Amino acid sequence: MRIWLRSSRCLSRLFASPGIYARAHAKSSGRCERTQPAMAVSRRLICRMEGAEEFRARLDRMGKDAAETERRTDELVGSLDGRKTAIREKAAETKSEAKEMMKTYLASEEEALDGFEFLTMAEAAELGHWEIVKAMGDTLGDEPVSKLAGWAVGVQRKHVDEVRESSLKLAADDVRG
Repeated sequence: MRIWLRSSRCLSRLFASPGIYARAHAKSSGRCERTQPAMAVSRRLICRMEGAEEFRARLDRMGKDAAETERRTDELVGSLDGRKTAIREKAAETKSEAKEMMKTYLASEEEALDGFEFLTMAEAAELGHWEIVKAMGDTLGDEPVSKLAGWAVGVQRKHVDEVRESSLKLAADDVRG
């Protein structure tokens, strides 16, 4: 029982990240419904901000990475017996909280630098999230979780570096006028 609880906690983190698509159980229709992640929404919002044009390709690529992460995660979670609903419900709750945070942070912002400051925090949080999932998977000896998390850590490190680079360029451009 203790191992199952730890394993469930680890696996629920697979979908708990704001950048990963979650599938929430739609009680009214009895089917699963795809919901937009906060990170995808924030990337689209940032693309429309003043000064973001030159970063559109980078943001689009990050969105494709997020879709691939979602696909791989959904494949792993779909292979589980008896824990899918609990994992996806926790994911929907976390995604909702992330969207609320994004709305609060970017509510009246119009410049890309503000958007990239938000992405800096969000991408760093996702990197930390995947590092935690990897450590949990490694500790539990759960090879599929460790493998997925190891791949995702590499993707997120790249995202953190790219967002940081973009933020610093925007900041330098901002002070030059």
